[in-house]
Amino acid sequence: MRYSGRDSNGALVAGTMEANSADEVVAALYSDRVTPIDIEQAVTGQGARGTERGQRRAFDSKAQSGDSLWEQFRSLIGVAPVTIDEQIIFSRQMYSLIKAGLPLDKALKGLEASVSNTAFKRVLADLIVSLENGLDLATSLGRHPDIFSQLFVSLIHVGENTGRLDQAFREIAKYLSLEQRTRKQVKKATRYPLFVLISIAAAIALITVFVIPVFSSTFDRLGAELPWQTQALIGVSDFAVAYWPAILLLVFGAIWGFNYYVNTVEGRLVWDKRKLKMPLAGEIFLRVALGRFARTFSMVMGAGVPIVQGLNIVSGAVGNAFVASHVQKMREGVERGESMHRTAAVSGMFTPLVLQMISVGEETGTIDELLAEVADFYDAEIEYDVERLSDAIEPILISIIGGLVLVMALGVFLPIWDLNTAVQG
Repeated sequence: MRYSGRDSNGALVAGTMEANSADEVVAALYSDRVTPIDIEQAVTGQGARGTERGQRRAFDSKAQSGDSLWEQFRSLIGVAPVTIDEQIIFSRQMYSLIKAGLPLDKALKGLEASVSNTAFKRVLADLIVSLENGLDLATSLGRHPDIFSQLFVSLIHVGENTGRLDQAFREIAKYLSLEQRTRKQVKKATRYPLFVLISIAAAIALITVFVIPVFSSTFDRLGAELPWQTQALIGVSDFAVAYWPAILLLVFGAIWGFNYYVNTVEGRLVWDKRKLKMPLAGEIFLRVALGRFARTFSMVMGAGVPIVQGLNIVSGAVGNAFVASHVQKMREGVERGESMHRTAAVSGMFTPLVLQMISVGEETGTIDELLAEVADFYDAEIEYDVERLSDAIEPILISIIGGLVLVMALGVFLPIWDLNTAVQG
């Protein structure tokens, strides 16, 4: 048997083992504290078991965890969040273990022993207890909504009822991998402009607090008449130096107030609506939401989830409260007996491409396949939009920096130039 897995440190282990069945391989790996990821029949003959055990420690250095020391410390004390990477690994491992015929409780016990995140370890321990008390896996997962989404739980529920639990975990791992890629694309789109704006703000603060006061004292000693640009800069600098504690308090208070507001139901709805109308980035946020809608709806329809329940699941997975409110209106329309295409068209949220795919899918019964293609199309569009955003925002940021340099030049160096001219004259 050829196998691959991860040891207790998260490093990749691969090799072959002489065994009569996959269950024997799983048991042997667990005895060595290795969590299997994939097990398959080897093509060539196998060596002795002792030799194979020596091969199990062929670690892949590239698979080592890249967590920072702070993240490792948070994981150790049990306050680190369960990342999407850990959910992907968990889903893939459960797929392999269930496919190999291992009972759920034994599979979860093996994963519990290999997980390094203390918080996730406690969750797995709770899942084991729930299963031993007679609950099914979907219900057990639903006890932890902060980790396992409604989509995750619903697909597991369908997989348990249809006898395709391994396939459900495989689809979840695939979906989470695509979701992770989408998040990276959004971060890539916002990282550069945020970094530049923060750098500009820091530079302005340093100049205002430390540089301009030096020039101001020099001008005072010379008694020169200052232009209005310089007087304005000095006034701003004097105010910042005198009231900097209040300014900092005001800034942090505004940040806290904004975070508090967007975490309310009304605030989240207003902010998500505003994000879709932002210059340059609004189209990206809309495509991300529509891509999530298409892919999630494709998954729940392909899994056999009823359409009304599926739309309820999709509304919680699109990642935008404004789009989710329209998905809920679609669900209400379907409950009244309207077609999917009509409810989607009335919502006004979806592009002609999505509407056309929904219409054709309803007529042919292949709405899940067509929406999967729509999701792939949006993924490609998002990648293109991210690259285009970087090209479009660079001249804007350069203009902002140029304007600030011009203001500083007029306000600081113009009076120096005038004084120098007067002395030479």
